[in-house]
Amino acid sequence: MGTDLHELLRSLRVWDVQLPTFDPESAPAEPLPLFTEWFAEAVAAGQSEPHTMSLATADEDGLPDVRIVMLHGADADGWAFASHATSRKGRQLAARPYAALSFYWPTQGRQIRLRGPVEVAPAQEGQADLHARSTGALAAALVGRQSEVLGSAEELGRASDDAWDRAQSDPDAPAPTWTLYRLRPQEVEFFQGDARRRHVRLAYRRAEEGWLKELLWP
Repeated sequence: MGTDLHELLRSLRVWDVQLPTFDPESAPAEPLPLFTEWFAEAVAAGQSEPHTMSLATADEDGLPDVRIVMLHGADADGWAFASHATSRKGRQLAARPYAALSFYWPTQGRQIRLRGPVEVAPAQEGQADLHARSTGALAAALVGRQSEVLGSAEELGRASDDAWDRAQSDPDAPAPTWTLYRLRPQEVEFFQGDARRRHVRLAYRRAEEGWLKELLWP
């Protein structure tokens, strides 16, 4: 007997945990300190892979695209992630250098959304970021050809084996198309879920000097 998707969906519950409270009046003047605080609390709460995030871009025709990527850092210059410049997202960012990021941490019923222009970091920064990561990350970058059509699983296996051999023998091997990107947010929203659906939404909007803060209806 097949699965009844709608019945399964109706059986699910969200935030079946004790959720933290959030007082927006105590929020800092800028979003980065609050992001850092919430990120640390997500790690402490045991959130699985809190450094993964959704990255939304648009192609040349304005059609949206989204995927999961890893956060490489966040500072005054922006939220950083990496990919091949020749990948689908790399090509989309070259055509339309604007994106959105979304973090979701269900252990605490929290979501953070960011939107803004995306800049390419200097090549040496991208390579330094790559070589500071694991051997597996370097091997994957050396395989390259991300988003291209793959002829067979065997072809990938051969390329991956060669890349692992090179990554292990030459940990400083360059991956020319590997690129570090930084999203400099113009808007950042912090969402704290509430079991009674009285969710708290605090939005930061970049102004000429500093940031503006405002509450949003849930």
